[in-house]
Amino acid sequence: MSLLDFSSDVFIAAFFLYSGSFMLYTIAIMGRKWSGRKPEEHTARWGRIAFTVSSLGLICHLAYFFTRWAGSGHIPVSNMYEFMTFLSMMVMVAFTVIFSIYRKIILGVFAVPISIIVMAYAAVFPQEVQPLIPSLKSIYLNIHVTLAALGESFFAVGFAAGLMYLLRTVDFASKEKNDRKQQRLVEFTLFSIIVIIGFLGSVFAFRGAGYETVFVRSNVTIDSPGQGDSTIEKVSYKMPPIVAPYHSEIERFQPFLGMSEPLFEAPSWMNGVNAGRKFNTVLWSLISGLLLYGILRLVARKPLGKAIHPVLDGIDENDLDEITYRAIAIGFPIFTLGALIFAMIWAQVAWGRFWGWDPKEVWALVTWLFYSAYLHLRLARGWQGRKSAWLAVLGFLVVMFTLVGVNLVIAGLHSYAGTD
Repeated sequence: MSLLDFSSDVFIAAFFLYSGSFMLYTIAIMGRKWSGRKPEEHTARWGRIAFTVSSLGLICHLAYFFTRWAGSGHIPVSNMYEFMTFLSMMVMVAFTVIFSIYRKIILGVFAVPISIIVMAYAAVFPQEVQPLIPSLKSIYLNIHVTLAALGESFFAVGFAAGLMYLLRTVDFASKEKNDRKQQRLVEFTLFSIIVIIGFLGSVFAFRGAGYETVFVRSNVTIDSPGQGDSTIEKVSYKMPPIVAPYHSEIERFQPFLGMSEPLFEAPSWMNGVNAGRKFNTVLWSLISGLLLYGILRLVARKPLGKAIHPVLDGIDENDLDEITYRAIAIGFPIFTLGALIFAMIWAQVAWGRFWGWDPKEVWALVTWLFYSAYLHLRLARGWQGRKSAWLAVLGFLVVMFTLVGVNLVIAGLHSYAGTD
């Protein structure tokens, strides 16, 4: 067995261990009422088991990282698959650090799934080892990416704790206008998470079924009057085409639920076959998310926030507020070093300039400014509790757009990503 084969095996083992630990953390919290033991004894016992399993998962994840490094000859952070797997590992590192300090079992119910979702998202991308382009062969890149990911992983834990704070403190029984607004915002946050899960579920379902539809489009470039070059663009859809690329033709169509053609064509401003494919993916994500959300609502028979709220009974809201702040306070200087300082040094080495207003650079700066504002408002203006929690939730949404939106949607020097 080669090192790369072994790394793939232990990565899968890490995924299942994390999934198992999430179920054990859930048992530790949810099962305390029916265990027959004192709630504190039940939670502590199952919490220790869950932490042991998640730690074993982290060991497997670290084994994946170092064996892939050894097998590929370079640190595995050079494409979206490698970066996302590394980020998910750093989320578990950050969770382990924060858990070791505060020993809050409930944190595992919210933080571990973030790592699981990021790992699943990584599997969307090509997993083959790719040779490095010259600009990526730099020690400064290694430092830049690893520190930036570690800082973002602490922001992820801060997001989990902030969301827990909101679920703990929002009065879901109240009919007051401000409370109803808070209820809707929490529910929308949960729905957004479910949309991501729905996207992953639909991707793997259609991939497992071997679905594929292919579109082609002819482009004519006019060099001079009466002369021009024609090129053919081709794109493969891995999900049934609700929307076709603008001004394209079907080369091969695989029917789905009676669909013999796309429902409509992408608008002209979405010029490009890949733009139509991405729009189609967004539509399927919303459809899958709405379906999954509807099923969960039917099972719970109430808004999800209201259903989760009782699970956090007895949790000290001040502890959750403290965890949110501490996680972000730890992550901020690490992110500053990685995403800004070493990123600028690498940019100077690779491209001969410290700053170029590339989209990824701009959004890294936006992320840094947002968390700078968070810390300023927290320390200088006394924004604690609910205000602090909402900033932690919004901040991680900015992080995810920087990681996903910029890489997949906005073209730039940092956009090295592509799906299957």
